[in-house]
Amino acid sequence: MKNEPFVIERTFNASPEKVWKAITDKNQMKQWYFDLKEFKPEVGFEFQFYAGTEEKKWTHLCKVTEVIPMRKLAYSWRYEGYEGNSFVTFELFPEESKTRLKLTHEGLETFPNLPEFRKENFAEGWTSLIGSSLKDFLEKETVAN
Repeated sequence: MKNEPFVIERTFNASPEKVWKAITDKNQMKQWYFDLKEFKPEVGFEFQFYAGTEEKKWTHLCKVTEVIPMRKLAYSWRYEGYEGNSFVTFELFPEESKTRLKLTHEGLETFPNLPEFRKENFAEGWTSLIGSSLKDFLEKETVAN
């Protein structure tokens, strides 16, 4: 049970193109995800960002590992100065006029046994990002058009 990846699925009232752009365009990403200095949906592209609590910011080091436009984006996710490496995968499934997004974060058990790296923290973070921030970003846009 401990090594199970974290998985969240949400269906958005938005086209796969729109969801893809939201997860790969750095200007859109910063509105719901993290403010990345640079991002390209290209295998081998490396990026980093800082996130965490007021008391402790973590340098996240990531590298794109797989890209299938409009369908799948995967990247490694680790922390500077700490052991462990995990992988985040976004998969898009068109469903009529909507898009189902499945996010999988695996390898969490490779991180040090610190309170900040507990699976519950990732679950809470991704649930907020995917279930709330991304949904609001995508669906408020739809209304505006």
